Amino acid sequence: MPDQTTNEQLLRSLRDLARGLSVLFWGLPIALVVCVWTAQTQRFRPFGFVPPVVSLGLLLYGVLLLGKFRPQERVWRRALDQALLLAMINLGLSPFLYWWSRIPAQPFFTGIVQLLVLTGLVFLIQLNQVLLRLSTMLPDETLRAEARQFTPINRVLLGASTLLTVAYVLLAKTGVAPRVYLQSILLTVEDKILWLLVPFVLLPMAMTMALIWKTKETILESVFNSLCSRNDKQQSAH
Repeated sequence: MPDQTTNEQLLRSLRDLARGLSVLFWGLPIALVVCVWTAQTQRFRPFGFVPPVVSLGLLLYGVLLLGKFRPQERVWRRALDQALLLAMINLGLSPFLYWWSRIPAQPFFTGIVQLLVLTGLVFLIQLNQVLLRLSTMLPDETLRAEARQFTPINRVLLGASTLLTVAYVLLAKTGVAPRVYLQSILLTVEDKILWLLVPFVLLPMAMTMALIWKTKETILESVFNSLCSRNDKQQSAH
């Protein structure tokens, strides 16, 4: 009976883990599109700040579901808590994205949106660390190898994006670089924004999503094999 209870608890935690990974898999591109459209277009303007709050709240919900798996593992829990904190910060800052789109000349709103961009990038970096820790707890050597291969690449690309963003914000705030020079940089970046997004944001996000999907498949396969094994034992007992 204790073994059966333990197996049921494990299957329940694996189910929540798979659900959390599904939420993150779909939530990442949704959050990116919604936040960009809220800031740059008028598609979601009738809904106010609700779209970015809901989309980033989805990521927070996904991380919370991951926390139901192996809560006693301290290294895993520490990585997860850091991702959870960043997800909560992103959610708290998300309404300012809408307010900034209405009053872009307001310096306070501009600063908060810049902070949101930074915390969003750091959240992606930390999410890769969470996936790396998770892969070490799952019985799939291929998954562990892929996590060890993709995670450093993602962290380098996202880290470069974070450093470039911090450098620009510091130059703009401190006034070290002339304002005309910063405006010329902005115009140059604006013309090539799609090309910059691909290697520095979209590529690591795509690799992160691929890693999430692979991890979810491993978990579902583990749950399926466990259920089949339990059914075989019950049939042999009868």
